[in-house]
Amino acid sequence: MRTTAAPAQRPRHHPRPTPGRSAARTDRTGTHRPPTHPLEPLMTTAIRTLAAWAALTAAHDVADHWVQIDTQATAKGKPGPEGARACAAHVATYTATQALALAAADRLLGLRLDWRRAALGLTISAATHYAADRQGGHWGDEHPRGVARLAAVTGHATWLRRDPGAGYLMDQAWHRGWIAVAAVVAGGGQP
Repeated sequence: MRTTAAPAQRPRHHPRPTPGRSAARTDRTGTHRPPTHPLEPLMTTAIRTLAAWAALTAAHDVADHWVQIDTQATAKGKPGPEGARACAAHVATYTATQALALAAADRLLGLRLDWRRAALGLTISAATHYAADRQGGHWGDEHPRGVARLAAVTGHATWLRRDPGAGYLMDQAWHRGWIAVAAVVAGGGQP
């Protein structure tokens, strides 16, 4: 009976990057791998940004409606230290909720977010959330302040005074717009 020797295993070699293609990189295990597509870095950033947006948005809904307690919700729009403290307490728990969601998405989805960019994104979300929530209960005021004033001078004053739900809708639109900015910041950069 004739036996044939198995062909020798040749090592796998990756082709050199061609001009116009993205450079190879190392994955989490330390394995060197070439890019699979010339737009891979851009697509990776888009995926990270979309995942960050989903995590931040889901956390926003939970934090703004479940985590926030009644005393914070009713006092955060009051003038002076009482309102400022209530709003700061709400924004602290809100930001912690978003940070946990972003960390979970990063870990579970392998996003490899840059923690500095994620922290900056969370800071943007927190600061803009505080600015809007200090208007709590004052969106339809005759002489609004802050973000409510911005809504009034951009042509929404009549709607804000006429519709009791308009302030909430403006508040949520403000938050979601800034969450998108925060997600772009958090998901950007190179992994």
